Amino acid sequence: MKLTPEEEVRQGTIRWLNGQVGCPMGLMASEYGFTYNRRKYRADIVVFGRDLAPLLLVECKAPDVTIDGSVIEQAVRYNRVLRVKFILVTNGKTSYLCRRNPESGEFTFTAEVPTYEEMLQL
Repeated sequence: MKLTPEEEVRQGTIRWLNGQVGCPMGLMASEYGFTYNRRKYRADIVVFGRDLAPLLLVECKAPDVTIDGSVIEQAVRYNRVLRVKFILVTNGKTSYLCRRNPESGEFTFTAEVPTYEEMLQL
């Protein structure tokens, strides 16, 4: 079976999250299903903390899909349910990481990708 371009990005991101960021494979879910406003959705990747609360939401797109406001809005909409600390959107070539401000609840872009252990502490 041939992987779709989006699935190749998803699998590459999972390997990167595990190998470079230190996210345990057992605490990552691919195509994580949830319900919002009585509609079913699937997040591409959700990384969980050791307490099993969602920590990082990843939205993957195919390499030829531009990461724009609509892609980021999709991830933010999913986060109304998941309530993560971090959102990552990627097409395998371009990636944006946002961190939630604990006081305001607003997300801001960040250039540095924290390790899994750092994400747990923030």
